[in-house]
Amino acid sequence: MNRPTLERLVPDYVRHFEAYIPSKPDAELMKLYGCSRLYRLNNNENPLGPPPLAQAVIKRFPPPGAAVYPSGDSYYLRKKLADQFGKHPDQFLVGNGANEAITFVIKAFCEKGDNIVTADKTFAVYEWVAQFSGFEARLVPLKDYGFDWQGMLEQIDQRTKILFVCNPNNPTGTYWNRVTMRAFLDAVGGRRIVVLDEAYFEFVDSDDFPDGMSLMNEYPNIVVFRTFSKMFGLAGLRIGYLVADPDVVDIIRRTCVVYSVNSLAQEAALAAVGDTEHIRRTRELVAEGKRFLSRELTGLGLHTVSGEGNYMMIKLPMSDTLVYRKLMAEGVMVRTMTGFRFPNYIRVTIARMEAMEAFVEALAKVVRRP
Repeated sequence: MNRPTLERLVPDYVRHFEAYIPSKPDAELMKLYGCSRLYRLNNNENPLGPPPLAQAVIKRFPPPGAAVYPSGDSYYLRKKLADQFGKHPDQFLVGNGANEAITFVIKAFCEKGDNIVTADKTFAVYEWVAQFSGFEARLVPLKDYGFDWQGMLEQIDQRTKILFVCNPNNPTGTYWNRVTMRAFLDAVGGRRIVVLDEAYFEFVDSDDFPDGMSLMNEYPNIVVFRTFSKMFGLAGLRIGYLVADPDVVDIIRRTCVVYSVNSLAQEAALAAVGDTEHIRRTRELVAEGKRFLSRELTGLGLHTVSGEGNYMMIKLPMSDTLVYRKLMAEGVMVRTMTGFRFPNYIRVTIARMEAMEAFVEALAKVVRRP
């Protein structure tokens, strides 16, 4: 059999796209770096895990249930989300993580020659999905570590279909307040889809943070993303959702792959919705961890970037990839930021105090070493 002629078969925009290479499993990394334990501070995971009711669902999930197809449209979860947020179930679409929801939206609205607009230093999946789907991603530089709303407006042309706003922004923690958000939405004027990625919404402390869902009646071009991966500790089950005006959802639904969300994820998420005690405990942990890190890192003479969310960026006096390797040897895994276009920065997840102390101790060794 002849080998396929890939040069002829593969679109140019796929051929030139650089694939993301995920890290190896923890056990392999521990062998590679010779460490006996590993603190995972690279993915903004919740160290408390899922809420207690969701944990109970996971423990008692019947093995025969794995042989049965899940609800194709996450029926009961959409109903509970609607009750929780005062919406109609048909306004929700559930995906295999919010990443799948990004793909749904781009496929629904973009065609050849179209573009999206977002920031240059933010969650990269908006840019990636657009590019490997053959659409232009227009990237606007951050301003004071935050999205530049006027700069985004200047990038809009007749072929702009979607504007992606990560609010609060990952990795900087900056956010648009209600005044800025309304100014931006008014300027867009309903002529484009505006995605508000609120993956870290439940971590937000600021009183002037705008809830995208509350703006939806006034601005029906808004699509809000939320996830169960961060606050609700279900990252390993991959489940997130979007909510929008019914007419907008009706369009996006046409690009959805049904049955992509497994039964265990749906049931665990169903149990997690509305657990305010879990949110309170997590936010306390994050607040304590941020106070500790700010104090200790200032003591080390390091500049930090921190806002909303369960993470913090740290500027280093050396290569972030070099520091990553040295921290791994100490059993601490962080996120290098060169890939986010922040060279010589790392991002660290706020975790339990034991992990925070281990991180500071290891980082101090690295930055003080001649």
